[in-house]
Amino acid sequence: MGGGLLLSEVGLGTVARQAWALAEGGPAAAAAQQAAMPRRKLGKTGAMIPILLQGGSMPWDTKWDPKLPEAIKHGIDYFDAAWAYTGGNNEIAIGSFNERAKMREKIWITSKSDLKDPAGFEQRLNESLARMKTSYVDMYFLHGLADARALDKPLQEKVDQLKKQGKMRHFGFSCHEGNVVELMQKAAVTPWVETVMFRYNFRQYGNKELNLAMDACHQAGVGLIAMKTQGSAVSFEQGWQKFQQTGKWNKFQAVLKAVWADERITAAVSEMDSLDKIRENAEAARDPNKLGELDVRELRRYALATRSSACDGCDHLCSEALGARIPVAATLRYLMYHDSYGKRDAARALYQALPEEARRLDGADFSAASAACPNGLDLDLHLKRAAQVLA
Repeated sequence: MGGGLLLSEVGLGTVARQAWALAEGGPAAAAAQQAAMPRRKLGKTGAMIPILLQGGSMPWDTKWDPKLPEAIKHGIDYFDAAWAYTGGNNEIAIGSFNERAKMREKIWITSKSDLKDPAGFEQRLNESLARMKTSYVDMYFLHGLADARALDKPLQEKVDQLKKQGKMRHFGFSCHEGNVVELMQKAAVTPWVETVMFRYNFRQYGNKELNLAMDACHQAGVGLIAMKTQGSAVSFEQGWQKFQQTGKWNKFQAVLKAVWADERITAAVSEMDSLDKIRENAEAARDPNKLGELDVRELRRYALATRSSACDGCDHLCSEALGARIPVAATLRYLMYHDSYGKRDAARALYQALPEEARRLDGADFSAASAACPNGLDLDLHLKRAAQVLA
């Protein structure tokens, strides 16, 4: 488990409790490491959570995954999950951890429903609770919200009911498509929405509309959690590998520190799929110093160099020009998973799950869609490459 130890299943729960003990009250160095993780208030929930959160959309060991105790050891006691992540393995791994570690009250669990209607929302929550072996979640999201009309009276009543039953403590939604601004403005005037998790990275700092929406949420007490913070590009690996190191920090650490510099943001969720990534990102979070001039300059250079291969998810612009048959943003997101995240099998599975019509590019003219893209993406190049490498 990172230290070269081979452990029997019998001892796993003990190891988890020892990991917490080390962080909470053991040797001074370990205690300082855990305590040094900065925490911020999550809007109107009033909860103080770490600024770095453990993401869930990645492979998991469902019997015992060492990423969870390692995260806790570094003060990352917030686990971000979803019913749909990794075929349920994400939640099952958390359930195994809860069963053995016996520290449910010391961790924060957020999960998400891909069903937006009240009945489906409740169904997904009950299934998630069973998987995670817990009677409640600290936060429950509508997952990938795209239509603000889902935030209607029937859903509000269902949320109130589930809160009274003690199955969920707080409510919010996640969003990453082209109408993020519209949805955040809706959250700001919807009192029962407590948190929004949204796509936010260093490429978007000059977006006036997004900043106004963030201001509105912040002033309304809506907690803001940043996701997809890496702003990864759809490109061949050599196009971005040269930016691996900025100044003091590697690119991945520097991008997170750039997000944390915005005090409107409570936290950033990161898909840390290895113990090394947890340790690296935790080190960046604990360091109180801001990005150095070299880091900032390299991030700007990286943003400029990869601007024409980074999709911002504004599907309404290119799809309208294309006739909406091909889901451009989703396809490019899967290609980004393949190219920049190294999640090749997952990217192929997601792409192949699209309807056949959405993957059929024969005869398609992408010139108008490319012209409509504010970043000037060569959609003919990227979409045809997606069809080739993900098929």
